[in-house]
Amino acid sequence: MFKKIFGLAIAATLFLSISTQSKTYANDIQGHLMVHELTYWAKLDVIRPDAKGNYNPNRAVTRGEFASYITRALNLPVSTVHVFKDLKPGEDRTLEIQAAAGSNILSGYPDGTFRPNEKITRQHMAALLQRALNYSNVPLSGAPLTFKDNNKIGEQFKPAVATSVYYNIIRGSQTSKGIVFDPQGSSTIAHASAFLYRMNITIQQYGAGADEDNWDQGETETPPTPPTAPPTNPSSYYIAKLSNGEITKNPTVYFNYEQAESALKGASAQLIFKGDKIVHMPSGIASAADTAANTVTIYADKEFKTQLTYAVEGSELKYYSNTEDYAIVQLADTKGYAKMNEVTLTPTSLTKGNNEYFVEGGFLTHRTYNHVTQKSYGVYVVGEAPAFMKPGTNYYSQDGVNFYSDVLLTKKVGTHYPYFQFTSLRQHSNYTAEELDTMIMTILAERQATGQVRYANATTESRLIGMGALLKQVEASHNVNALFILAASMHEGDYGISVNSLEKNNIFGIKVYDSDTTLGTAYPSRDESVMAFLNQYVNLNYAPQSGKFAKGVAPGNKTAGMNVHYASDPFWGSKIAGHMYRMDNRFGQKDYNQVKRAFVANNGDLVNARAEASATSTKLFTYQSKNVGETAVFGYPVAIVEEMTGDDGYVWYKLLSDEVPPSQYVWVRSDLVKVIPNN
Repeated sequence: MFKKIFGLAIAATLFLSISTQSKTYANDIQGHLMVHELTYWAKLDVIRPDAKGNYNPNRAVTRGEFASYITRALNLPVSTVHVFKDLKPGEDRTLEIQAAAGSNILSGYPDGTFRPNEKITRQHMAALLQRALNYSNVPLSGAPLTFKDNNKIGEQFKPAVATSVYYNIIRGSQTSKGIVFDPQGSSTIAHASAFLYRMNITIQQYGAGADEDNWDQGETETPPTPPTAPPTNPSSYYIAKLSNGEITKNPTVYFNYEQAESALKGASAQLIFKGDKIVHMPSGIASAADTAANTVTIYADKEFKTQLTYAVEGSELKYYSNTEDYAIVQLADTKGYAKMNEVTLTPTSLTKGNNEYFVEGGFLTHRTYNHVTQKSYGVYVVGEAPAFMKPGTNYYSQDGVNFYSDVLLTKKVGTHYPYFQFTSLRQHSNYTAEELDTMIMTILAERQATGQVRYANATTESRLIGMGALLKQVEASHNVNALFILAASMHEGDYGISVNSLEKNNIFGIKVYDSDTTLGTAYPSRDESVMAFLNQYVNLNYAPQSGKFAKGVAPGNKTAGMNVHYASDPFWGSKIAGHMYRMDNRFGQKDYNQVKRAFVANNGDLVNARAEASATSTKLFTYQSKNVGETAVFGYPVAIVEEMTGDDGYVWYKLLSDEVPPSQYVWVRSDLVKVIPNN
């Protein structure tokens, strides 16, 4: 049973004597790193001053002193069962050592001595502390020993050290060689005060009957404030067990990730925490954390030098493994390294939701989920549902192409490439300017009919009104699909009624960033916004191979197409494709399955695009090497318009050129191209 410190046996005069010496010991321990613990025990007369009033916090503590500290701290009962031949009968120190021995907290040497004036070793301190915990009915749990000098700890002391480590009573020391326990080393009086303080916290938290034997109700003095456990240190490491959706965090504090990881191997735990954040798990979901930049970057290397792609906070990532510095994750079909401070790890049983795909009305429908807000933020139709998907079943995918029946993406059920998502934007739309205007006004009228305030005047104020002629004009001059331009403006400009659309004629959200959505370039007219989107983005940096962000001229995902670098939303490409599909499906189905789609598949290789179906013809440009994803198929999306056998015996494909006009077609050898089956 836990004995409350300072019972009726301690006289009020003794308490007064301590208070009168406060100025003396203040000079001795004031400013010390462990001033709180020293002061706490000094006020309770557990640690006492010498004849000069000094507490000598930096002096090594002896066996006799530490035994006395434990007796006073636990208010142990008097006992004369054990007698040590090197102790003088009747002295206070002797009585305190005998009390500790009588409570089975300590014992002497085989020769009948106690040797009170010898410095007590750290492993002996651990043994006494473990017995003190046992006396107070604290479960003697143990933590795996991860010290660099484990081999120097006596075998008989290892259980006691493990208990002290588990409850953070004695934690070890950081050295150039790592964390050591130094079992044969000594400790100072200040260290002893800290160990006792942590012991007391442990007894209050875990000891049976902690509320019994309380402060005597007749005592007029106010009882001392009991020690309190410090809050979780955001820089400290812990290990934890996960069972049935519940986390039980061990109290043991570890200095670094390496030490916690080592402890994990010898414990029935699965998780490592840094403060309150999970920094290791065996499996689960990774997601983009809530950071100042609002995004996570995926790198090709663990030194974080080569960026592959990025995603907005809350985005779901496939998790593989992690170290202290990085997590290996997958975004779309792109596997790479993310900084640990940019990701959140969530065991599967603790996830509140996920991105889900399902079939509704024959359509492939996507319900998105944000792991930061833990809420779904929209449902939209991507396109026609593939035959392998069944109504009433949820499916999961990172790239919107490879679909699985489980959230960890281990049980694949099929592959499906939504048509418009991976169709070259160099393929022109079959809709006329008038038909595009009809689409616009019909959709705006439906928006207005929803009754939502922001769409109240959509049919008269939207910046998309009358844009059909411009769309067909720039499609011809800039070789960019008109339906894509319209879909992008609907998505980025909220159907032409966003604040940036109405106040800045910016219908594409140009230079509106995740870190500050109030930004955005202002244009003199809507038409100039369209020209900026084409000249400064699509045809400058995204479509041609000379472009800084060239990953294919299609909406795409985070592995292939504009979406790799254009937008932080990992589903920007599928959402744009969804707009295109819904418009086409409703207003004539003139564009669906009109071209043979393919990828120029090169993983680390260069692929030359030529003027004729011959390896000796003029090289017009070169497809640069790119990451083709874990499935090795996500090259550059292209459209095949013709095929023929060249004079070299190879089959060659005639492709719509990724380059800006006047370039129209190029030839690429068929063995360097992977054809995408039409839906």
